[in-house]
Amino acid sequence: MTKEIKKIAVIGAGQMGTGIAQCLILKKFDVMLMDLSMTHLEAAQKKLEKNLQRLEEKGKISLQDRQAAGGCLSLSMAYSDLKPMDLVIEAATEEVETKKAIFRNLCQHIGSETLLATNTSSLSITRLAAVTDRPEQFIGMHFMNPVPIMRLVELIRGLKTSKTTFAAVERLTSQLDKVPVEANDFPAFIVNRIMLPMINEAIFALYEGVGDVKAIDSAMRLGGNHPMGPLALADLIGLDTCLSIIKILYEGFADSKYRPCPLLIKYVEAGWLGRKTHKGFYDYSVTPAIPSQ
Repeated sequence: MTKEIKKIAVIGAGQMGTGIAQCLILKKFDVMLMDLSMTHLEAAQKKLEKNLQRLEEKGKISLQDRQAAGGCLSLSMAYSDLKPMDLVIEAATEEVETKKAIFRNLCQHIGSETLLATNTSSLSITRLAAVTDRPEQFIGMHFMNPVPIMRLVELIRGLKTSKTTFAAVERLTSQLDKVPVEANDFPAFIVNRIMLPMINEAIFALYEGVGDVKAIDSAMRLGGNHPMGPLALADLIGLDTCLSIIKILYEGFADSKYRPCPLLIKYVEAGWLGRKTHKGFYDYSVTPAIPSQ
């Protein structure tokens, strides 16, 4: 019998965690958004309120829907508050030791039946599950960015993930009007395994002078029919995140085709991380954004 999931905690009040929480409360799930920073939590709550109001103004939800969704959200800074949860989704920074520390702390406070999911975009599900007391109840649940818009969710089994855990999370994904796609537990799974090498190659094309920023992005939008050029996409993802994922691919497969472009490394070292720092391959301090170099 598939476990019914009603109460869900999301750890991490950043862009991904806030987006996941929004999708959940709109479907009337009881959601606790947790972060170690009350500043981050309050900012996330304000963002959610603004997003819900915008949806109402556009006629996509009713006033009653907006009020009900807002009532489904609670905030917390304490792991002990997560004890009654049916599922906890970790959506913290894409750094393996940070995620391991979260799961070690978490397991001391939650019930024995609670399922665990990680929103990692590239890290080994089996490796993360191994630090918990319940690898059979652990799964990868990789939402795409921006979460409220993108319909795909990659579901990744660890070596010990049970069939009942997978079935419960697959059902939840469908309840969110998302499309679950099963991926095997290899570095970066499906989407990033294909997308990040493309982005890295676009950066190499810029680095080697094949084309400038505008030419490369225009070529892929008009020639490849992509909705966004690869350099603009890298800025949206975050250049630090791009570098982290391509490094995981490079280390995981020991294949030179995944070698990070030196220009990507240089931009990250300079703090040019894309939209979140207002500068990456594009300068976002002006509207419309223009190429940085």
